[in-house]
Amino acid sequence: MKKKVPFLNREISWLYFNERVLQEAADETVPLIERIRFLSIFSSNLEEFYRVRVATMSRLANLNDKSKALLGFNPKKVLNEIKNVVVRQERKFEQLFQATLINELAQNRIFILNDTQLNVSRGEFVRNHFRDAILSTLVPIMLDLDRPFPELKDRYLYFFVRLSRKSSGKNLKYALIELPPDLPRFLVLPETNDLKFIILVEDIIKYCLDDIFYVFSYDELSAYSIQLTRDAELDIDKNVSDKFIDELKSSLDKRKKGKPMRLLYDTEMPFEMLNILVSKLKIEAESLIPGNRYHKFGDFIKFPNVGSKNLEYAPNIPLKVSGLHRTESIINKLKSRDFVINLPYQSYDYIILFLREAAIDPKVTEISITLYRLAENSKVINALINAAKNGKRVSCLVELKARFDEQANIYWTSRLQEEGVDVNYGLSDYKVHSKICLVTRIEKGRPVYYANLATGNFNEKTARIYCDHSIFTARKEITHDLRKLFDALSKRTIAKDFKHLIVSPVDARPRIYALIDREIKFARQGKPAYMILKVNSLADEGVVQKLYDASNAGVIIKLIVRGICTLVPGVKGFSENITVISIIDKFLEHARVFIFCNNEHEEMYLSSADLMTRNLDHRVEVGFPVLDAEVCQEIRDIIEFQLQDNVKARDINKQNNNKYHTNRLKTKIRAQVQTYNYLKNKHQ
Repeated sequence: MKKKVPFLNREISWLYFNERVLQEAADETVPLIERIRFLSIFSSNLEEFYRVRVATMSRLANLNDKSKALLGFNPKKVLNEIKNVVVRQERKFEQLFQATLINELAQNRIFILNDTQLNVSRGEFVRNHFRDAILSTLVPIMLDLDRPFPELKDRYLYFFVRLSRKSSGKNLKYALIELPPDLPRFLVLPETNDLKFIILVEDIIKYCLDDIFYVFSYDELSAYSIQLTRDAELDIDKNVSDKFIDELKSSLDKRKKGKPMRLLYDTEMPFEMLNILVSKLKIEAESLIPGNRYHKFGDFIKFPNVGSKNLEYAPNIPLKVSGLHRTESIINKLKSRDFVINLPYQSYDYIILFLREAAIDPKVTEISITLYRLAENSKVINALINAAKNGKRVSCLVELKARFDEQANIYWTSRLQEEGVDVNYGLSDYKVHSKICLVTRIEKGRPVYYANLATGNFNEKTARIYCDHSIFTARKEITHDLRKLFDALSKRTIAKDFKHLIVSPVDARPRIYALIDREIKFARQGKPAYMILKVNSLADEGVVQKLYDASNAGVIIKLIVRGICTLVPGVKGFSENITVISIIDKFLEHARVFIFCNNEHEEMYLSSADLMTRNLDHRVEVGFPVLDAEVCQEIRDIIEFQLQDNVKARDINKQNNNKYHTNRLKTKIRAQVQTYNYLKNKHQ
């Protein structure tokens, strides 16, 4: 199949996705400060890509030839292609930041100054700030090149410093300066004539190098920034036991010392210094990335707006949901119908209020919930703790293996256990990625269930920027399946034979295949047949093959894929009936929505799962039908806005050129704006 079927490598596809993020930074219609933040997102994305995906590819490159043949691609070749794409993107990034955005900041009377651009008064201000707030946090390491090089920490900023004397080119000395991660990155300087000035901590340190090395007699000091990204994959014992948390903590410590995956370096660095780094750190050629003056650009997500408000997106006021009220029982409302919260357009408070109500309702006996990623000061956790204090049985499955949230989830596990919450920290072989909650209430002597199922995490922070759908329901079809699933998870197993839920890893793949096969059958019978699938990523080869089969049978397939898409649309004999768009905008499109024509009896499912092998086969995911007609229509309308988007949608095509989507509509349709206005008018 890999030889014959068009199938784009997932790593290369991801890089094309990150280029769409870079497009937002280049888009002149995006407010200026937001464009800088999109550069930050691009940079953070790329950093994680190297820590995880490039790390994995590097391991695969060490396999023998027979194993490589089974992969269907050459890892070494893919690594070289990654390097070529990344270097090109970094050049574009640097050009965009230095030549475009800095100039546009200047047009708005905002200036980013470096260490060579300070006048006497601003220089004095900077030096005083350095001595008061920074100097005591820096302890340089004087290097002896005949001894082992210090261990560089993952993703920390460093200065590689050369000390010399003007009178002699000999007796060079080198040093390393580690920048503490909690050091504020930006300093706003005093305003002059309505001109605003910002300097980065790196330039403050470079300006004050003589204050650091005053004990030496060197009169020429030069410093160049570097940043090392390490392999972040964990090698942990899969046996979930009482020692699991200790094992995970140990693995997190190992992550800090993983194999170097990428060294970003200032291109102004002399070759002799770069050569020292390469030899001492044992950096491979494909891991050496020429960077710009500023690394760890993810910090620019907090770039201060010292200008006018119109340099940022205006905040959207979270909308109400018609029929739900803050001072009325949500549980009572669910007796008559389902409700959907369309995040981030509508308020996340409804989910918190639902949990709060369950925590204090005397008839509620139990709350069961799965938690994957949590906010820093989680109102969800507080509601669950209060429920336990009120005598409810609270069962939380906290997924400790949520990548890069392991440390936070270990903390929350301990906190919950201290407060009397029954905590189950996952299964041995599968991450629990589902987003489900079930409340048990005794009514007339019998248990009655109320549920919340969502496409996104129980995280009120990300709910402000992630587009997700969160459903409240009391339908027995859903809640009885959920009860069955939670009972199994409490025993660290996974139940089977669900009637309405689509649960990975037990039946998601055959159920999805069956839904696609049904459309194929209708198409072959000459009946209407179509699918609309919205996911973050499409990378499972089996699903891609099924979609190609459906296309060849005449099924019309419309895909909305934000990130990785290994399917190649528009290929004769494979995907002529498939179109794919990707939407990158103010909010992160995160919902998973599956719509099937079903011979004009349309069915809709929401899910926590993307169409990736890991989601279908190696995680506990929950897909669920949308059974309320009004809820279904509302989500369907939102999906239609996305299909019509001709402002922020890009076509995914054979050329991989991220061309903006056009259509026959004479008016501009921007799905996220359209959705907000639609919900505002409908629910006011």
